[in-house]
Amino acid sequence: MNRKDRRDEIIELQNQLIRARTQKNLLRVDDDLWGVRAPVLPEKTETTPAEPPKTDEKAKTPEQEHPGLRWDPPAFKLPKFEQSTDELMRLIRESAESLTQMTDELNAKNQKGTGALPDIPLKDQPVLNSQVKKEEAPAPETPQEEPPENIEDLKKELHGYIGLDLIKQEVDSLINYVTIMQRRRDAGLPTPDMSLHMVFSGNPGTGKTMIARLMSRIYRSLGILSKGHLVETDRSGLVAGYVGQTAIKTREVIDKAKGGVLFIDEAYALTNRGGGQDFGQEAVDTLLKNMEDMRDDLIVIVAGYTELMEQFVNSNPGLKSRFNHFMEFPDYTVDELMGIFDMRCEKSGYRLKDDEAKEALRQRLIKASEDLSAFGNARGVRNLFERALSRQADRLAGYEEITKEDLEALTAEDIRE
Repeated sequence: MNRKDRRDEIIELQNQLIRARTQKNLLRVDDDLWGVRAPVLPEKTETTPAEPPKTDEKAKTPEQEHPGLRWDPPAFKLPKFEQSTDELMRLIRESAESLTQMTDELNAKNQKGTGALPDIPLKDQPVLNSQVKKEEAPAPETPQEEPPENIEDLKKELHGYIGLDLIKQEVDSLINYVTIMQRRRDAGLPTPDMSLHMVFSGNPGTGKTMIARLMSRIYRSLGILSKGHLVETDRSGLVAGYVGQTAIKTREVIDKAKGGVLFIDEAYALTNRGGGQDFGQEAVDTLLKNMEDMRDDLIVIVAGYTELMEQFVNSNPGLKSRFNHFMEFPDYTVDELMGIFDMRCEKSGYRLKDDEAKEALRQRLIKASEDLSAFGNARGVRNLFERALSRQADRLAGYEEITKEDLEALTAEDIRE
C-alpha cells in the first residue's frame, strides 16, 4: 500500500470514529431529555396483537398532566458501523505508526518532513487567533551622520573662491584661534569662553551665504558643532502676527538649527520696524536666550547691509555682547566679476567666442560696478549669464544648421545690453 492510500485509509477511519462518537453523544442527549428508551425490537410477523405493556396507574406522564405539552421526540436513525470504537482507534494508531515510519525513511533521504503527514507550508497553515503575533513594524533607519571633513580640504576650498581676500584671512585666523584653544584645553590649561557667533555685512551677492555654509562645515570639522548643517531664515521665518506666537515660531527654527549654523539674512529687519504691534523684539529676546543656552552646539550668523547691521547690533546690549566676530564683505572688482562669469561658462559648457565678446562683457560689468548694490555682484553676474544664454537660443533658432561650436559660443551680440 502506497503512502497516498494509507493517508486515505486513516482519513476514512477517523471519519468513522467521529460518526461513532457522534452517535454516542446523540444517544446520551436523547436519554437525558426523554429518559432511557426501550430497545427497538424487530417487527412481529404474527397476526396476534402484542399485549400492551403494563403501566403504573398512579404514575402520570407530563402529557397527561398537561395535554398541551404533548409532543413525540424524534427517533434518531444512525448508520451502522462494521467496527467498534475501540477497534477503530486501534486501526488508526497502527496506520499512523506505519505512515510515520514511511515519513522517517523519506527524511533519512534528505526529504523534508516533520511527522506522519507531509509538512504544510507555513503561509498555508491555519493559525489560531491566540497564536497570531502582530508583525512588528521595522524600526526606521537612523540616518548615519557623515564624518567631519578634513580641515585642510575645507581651507583649500575656501582659497579656491574668486576674490574675498580679506574674508579668507579672517577665516584662517579664526580656524587658528579655535585650534589653539582646543590644544590648551586638551593640555589642561585654562581657556576663555569662546563666542563664535558672527556678523556678516556687505552688499547683496558678495558671498555671505556661501561663506556661512562653509563656516558650518569648518566648525563641524573642528568639533565645535555636532552636525554642521545650515538653516537659513529671515524675519518672516521668525516673527508671527499675534502675541505669544513669535517666541514659539522662533524657538522652532532654533531647534531645527541646533548642532549647526542659524543664518539670519537681513537681520536688521527684526528691530527697525518700530510701532507698538511689532513682534521683532520678541524674536530677538528669544534668540538671545537660546544663544546662551545652546552656545556649545549652536552658531548664529546674522547678515545684511553694513550700516543697517551696525544699527542692529547696537540696538540691544545683549546683541553687542554676543556677536564679537565681524566680517565685512567687499564688492567684487570688475576682474573678479569677469572671473566669476568665466567660471560659470566653464561649468556649464560655454565659452566667450572671441575678444569682441570679452570686451562686450567687460563694458557691461564696468557700467554695473557704478552701483554694485543694485547690480548684485556675483548674483548679478549669474543673471547676466542666464540672459546671455536666452539670447543665444533666440539667435541660433534662425540657423538652418547648428554645429557644436555654435552651441558652445557666446558672442558679443549675446552679451550686449
